Amino acid sequence: MIDRVFLIVLDSLGIGALPDAKDYGDEGSDTLNSVMTSEKLCIENLKSLGLLNIDGESGGVSCPRAAYARMTEKSNGKDTIIGHWEMCGVISDHDMPTYPNGFPKEIIEEFERRCGRGTLCNLPYSGTKVIADYGKEHEKTGKLIVYTSADSVFQIAAHENVVPIEELYRCCEIARELLQGEHGVGRVIARPFEGEHPYTRTSRRHDYAILPPHETTLDLIKNAGLETVCVGKISDVFAAQGVTKSIKTSGNTDGMAKTLEVQNSDFRGFSFVNLVDFDSIYGHRRDIDGYAAALTEFDTWLPKFIDGMRENDVLMITGDHGCDPGFKGTDHTREYTPLIVYGKNIKPQNLGVRESFADIGASICDMLGVKNTLGGNSFAEEIL
Repeated sequence: MIDRVFLIVLDSLGIGALPDAKDYGDEGSDTLNSVMTSEKLCIENLKSLGLLNIDGESGGVSCPRAAYARMTEKSNGKDTIIGHWEMCGVISDHDMPTYPNGFPKEIIEEFERRCGRGTLCNLPYSGTKVIADYGKEHEKTGKLIVYTSADSVFQIAAHENVVPIEELYRCCEIARELLQGEHGVGRVIARPFEGEHPYTRTSRRHDYAILPPHETTLDLIKNAGLETVCVGKISDVFAAQGVTKSIKTSGNTDGMAKTLEVQNSDFRGFSFVNLVDFDSIYGHRRDIDGYAAALTEFDTWLPKFIDGMRENDVLMITGDHGCDPGFKGTDHTREYTPLIVYGKNIKPQNLGVRESFADIGASICDMLGVKNTLGGNSFAEEIL
């Protein structure tokens, strides 16, 4: 029996366009391939585990140390929530709503009425550019900067000296109440910033996700009496449903440090980790060298985690979608993701091309002795 499973999501690490990528305008995208063009990349530890032995990749090692697979996203969409939910047994048959022309007038007017503040922008925008362009007007007027992206998000930016953080959170809660049904966006996000123009975003971001439509792997594990320790934005993605402990992080470096702290603690169950910088700082900003340096940092950290693994621990490493830093635009990309499964009880082998991210959650349940009542095909028996 496995005592602990650690699932680390390298946010946006895709490994090539899915067959339906053309429907999303993403034909030809390949996040890992773009990152591998950078001289900043050194991933010898990931290579040794089998990252480049995955079907469709090249340059693999002769004797990989882990089991590995190419993961297919079965759900429609390519955003954070859709990807993480599918890993935990929620298959989404429709995309969450997006707003390429901004939110409807009736939504904005009701939001303003309930918040008691006006709004600025209401367009798809880069998070750093929107505060550079609208920050001064926001400071003069006190109006909230509301914007979106190609993702299903309603984002509210505000200077902490103009709108106190608790008020910003209250406004996000109002938006979350409003945005249900046909306007049920995946996330409402508080985006506080500080300082003087061109401003700096603070670490007090907070996500308000829509509730999953049914139980997830997190619920199954929690209901079985085990712990679900979530690091990074995981708890926000699942609206805290099924989470026994949530640990916030301020970026990849902090996330890796806190993951080691969780590893060194005594618990039995599932630790779900998201390292967000790959996506938010490097993928969306199309920074190939920055992405490569971040992946190198993770690769350098990896032996520390592996050395601390206990006899009945399992480590899984995956992605939740793509965000190819060498591709056009600034959006996520519809891609396959990698899966690496390592542990002292794991038999290294090729698990092929999986039909759904949900195979991850199904396998975690099997490893922990929890009955899986959700989708997905477990590969646990093959590798234990």
